[in-house]
Amino acid sequence: MPTSLPTSLPAILAIETSSERASCALLIGHSVLQLQSSGVRTHSQSILPMVQQLLQQAGIALKDCDAIAYGCGPGSFTGVRTACGIAQGLAFGAALPVVPVITLAAMALACRQRSGVDQVLAVLDARMGEVYWAQYAFDADDGCTVMVEPTLSAPAAVPLSGVRAACGNGLSAYPDAFSAAFEVQACSVHPDIMPDAADIGQLARIAFRAGDVLPPAQAQPLYLRNKIAFTSAERDAMRAAQARS
Repeated sequence: MPTSLPTSLPAILAIETSSERASCALLIGHSVLQLQSSGVRTHSQSILPMVQQLLQQAGIALKDCDAIAYGCGPGSFTGVRTACGIAQGLAFGAALPVVPVITLAAMALACRQRSGVDQVLAVLDARMGEVYWAQYAFDADDGCTVMVEPTLSAPAAVPLSGVRAACGNGLSAYPDAFSAAFEVQACSVHPDIMPDAADIGQLARIAFRAGDVLPPAQAQPLYLRNKIAFTSAERDAMRAAQARS
């Protein structure tokens, strides 16, 4: 790998930890270096060693990158918070901007590149009988236009009319809500496509060129579910209320 960076394309370090698989990618010129690990509980420990390994493999320092991208959500509460926090910390240390990328958009890009379809529905299992979903349209250069913003709903509430390609584990988690309609419509279905750092990096490059970057202090995760867990104090209060009743 080169020890100096090509100037034609921004060099992007991308981090993705919103699902059970964590990934890290380094996009330099037309090359993509990537590492992956599995296990939500180990994401916070695995990402930094992967970043160091990729930088060593490329023969560059973090400050040589142009920006740090991260999958900002939706996805696992802990996972999107982890990606945001790590990206923020690395960006502060290297004086780099950050580029938040919607995980559903990254999935849709992978689906578009695999299927060749320019309009894609991305669906992630949100647990609790719900899914995160969004619809995107792509141009010839893989530029992404949001047709429907990221949404949290019951699987049956996702509009399927006219969908020609769909991706994400929400499709396999709730087959009764999707399978029949997609068979009738001859939809290209890819439930194995999940958020991935390399796809995060591709969209981050487009955003970087458009000037859509943020200072590290403004990095935020995207949460579509306002309340996903009770605090210890809330659990104690509920137990006390139950005991009183």
